[in-house]
Amino acid sequence: MTAVKVAFIGLGVMGYPMAGWLSRSGHNVTVYNRTQKVAERWATEYEGSLALTPSLAASDADIIFVCVGNDNDVSEVVLGEQGVMDGIKAGAVLVDHTTTSANLAKDLAARALTAGCGFIDAPVSGGQQGAENGKLTVMCGGEPDSFTRVAPIMDCYAKEVQLMGPSGSGQLCKMVNQICIAGAVQGLAEGLNFAQHAGLDAAKVVEVISQGAAQSWQMENRYKTMLDGQYDHGFAVQWMRKDLAFALDEAKNNGSELPVTELVDEYYAEVQDLGGNRWDTSSLLARLVARNDAETQNKG
Repeated sequence: MTAVKVAFIGLGVMGYPMAGWLSRSGHNVTVYNRTQKVAERWATEYEGSLALTPSLAASDADIIFVCVGNDNDVSEVVLGEQGVMDGIKAGAVLVDHTTTSANLAKDLAARALTAGCGFIDAPVSGGQQGAENGKLTVMCGGEPDSFTRVAPIMDCYAKEVQLMGPSGSGQLCKMVNQICIAGAVQGLAEGLNFAQHAGLDAAKVVEVISQGAAQSWQMENRYKTMLDGQYDHGFAVQWMRKDLAFALDEAKNNGSELPVTELVDEYYAEVQDLGGNRWDTSSLLARLVARNDAETQNKG
C-alpha cells in the first residue's frame, strides 16, 4: 500500500493502538492528544510525529482520523479554536471514529463540504481488545468517493469496513449494535444468575450452550470474568449509557420502540450506583448479585 499522510486525533484506549497500526503499516502519522504526555509516549513506541494542536496535526494530512469521547469532545477538537477545521486542506477527508449522535455527523459532513473536504462518520465495534489486535468492525456513513479513499487505510486496524449509507448512517448502525449488545449482556447475566441459583456449574453450562444457538461474542469472551466478578476491563458502563442515550433519542424521532433497551439502561444506572461507572458492560451480573445479597440480608 502506498504511504499516506494521516493525522490521528485522540489517543485513548482505542485511538492509541489504532494510530499504532497506521504507523506499523507504513503510513506517515502525526498524532495529537489533549494530554501531551500520552502523545509523547506514543511517539516513543511508534514511528511518527506529534503536533501541539489539532489544526497543526491536520494541516498536511490527506486523511484526519478523530477518536475522542463524545459529541462535545468532537466539537472541541474539530470545530474549536485551533481545531481540525482551522488546518484541514481542501481535498482531505475527515474520519470520525467517535460514537456520536447522527445529527453531529450530518453537521460535520456539511461543514467539511463547505471546506472542500470529505467526511466519513465511522464508529467502531470491538472494544480495546479489537483495537489492540487490529480486528475492529467499522460502520461508515458518507459519500462513496470519500469512503473508497479511506477504507483501505482503515483496513490497517479493522477486520470489517462497510459503507452503510449517507452521512449519519454509520452512527445509526452503531446504535443498532449497542441495542443488540445491551440485550445480549442482560440475557447472559440473567442466565448465569439462574444457573447459579439452580445449583448448576455455570461455567460448564456455558461450555455446553455456547456450542448451540445461544452462542454470542459476549458469552464466549465475558462469562469467565463475570463469574469471577472481574469488571475492571473492557467497555465502560458510562460510555455504554452515553451510546444508549443516542439510540433512545433517535428512537423517539423515528418511531421505533426500545422497551428492553430502556430497561437495560436503567439497570446500568443501578450498576453506576454500585460504583461501577468504569466497570465493563458485563457488570450487569454484579447488579443481580447485589440484589440477591440484599434480599438475603433482609430475610436474615
